Amino acid sequence: MGRALDYLDRHDIRMYRLSSDLAPYAAHPDMPQFHSMVRDSGAELRSFGAKATKLGIRLSFHPSQFVVLNSPDARLVDKSVWDLNSQAEMLDRMELGPEAVMVIHVGGTFGDRAAANARWVETWHNKLPEHVRRRLVLEHDDIRFSVSDILWIHEQTSVRLIFDHQHFWCLKPDRIDMRDSLERVIRTWPDGQRPKVHFSSPRTEMRELKRKEKGTRKLKTVRVVPVNTGHADCCSPFEFIAFMRIAEGLTFDVMLEAKVKDLALIRLRPDLLRYGPDVSQRFGVEPVKAPVFEAEEQEFLEQEEHSGEAPREES
Repeated sequence: MGRALDYLDRHDIRMYRLSSDLAPYAAHPDMPQFHSMVRDSGAELRSFGAKATKLGIRLSFHPSQFVVLNSPDARLVDKSVWDLNSQAEMLDRMELGPEAVMVIHVGGTFGDRAAANARWVETWHNKLPEHVRRRLVLEHDDIRFSVSDILWIHEQTSVRLIFDHQHFWCLKPDRIDMRDSLERVIRTWPDGQRPKVHFSSPRTEMRELKRKEKGTRKLKTVRVVPVNTGHADCCSPFEFIAFMRIAEGLTFDVMLEAKVKDLALIRLRPDLLRYGPDVSQRFGVEPVKAPVFEAEEQEFLEQEEHSGEAPREES
């Protein structure tokens, strides 16, 4: 794990999403022999957290889609709380500040969105330990729960919120304004804590998939149109520049959600210098650094050109 921090520091990347499988069996009901693995790794976690703090790298978790706090199934909610408890303990044992968070979505609608929102609130008040509430933040999604939903939940709980640029465009049934929504979400963070925003671009290219032919076991290749909720390999510099101009004057960190992960940032930085120098300055991407960023970009392009591997999975 320490080598990952060295890589991030070398490329001046100051945010890192930790794998939710860092302690895969710590909350497994059938493997009690591993339930103390987080506690048993306290020294290693403390050392890793100290290094991240020294390098100025912000860490976070994004627990899996199986964490559902608003399920009508109490057993699933209890299992979700157990998973969150383990990840919150890891962040605490790393001795990180309040900006090291666990980002989750509301969950499922289960046929009644209002009731689902209310169940999330009930779980917050009645089932979440203090150290989990202290680390938890809530993000709107692309098909079920909008910014308005999570703002309502915040009013009932004080949970901090995450604004997601692509999700905002995918789901805003009440046609709320982006700038106003962003400001309201950012205000859910206490003074002295730096909010976090997610940015991604939608896929636009056709995809090739293998599907079985009807009545046979043979596979055939078909071309499928892109889904707008899917994340692209890289981020559109034009969309990012437009968003940051809308957000002018607001302070927050940005996490890029892209299939090629860190390489998306390496590609975006020189693009900001080319197409949006006013925005690039906000992130310390100065013209004097252009040769460094362009060299990193060229290395990335050459690696991808000669690589036969599939794109990296989204974090």
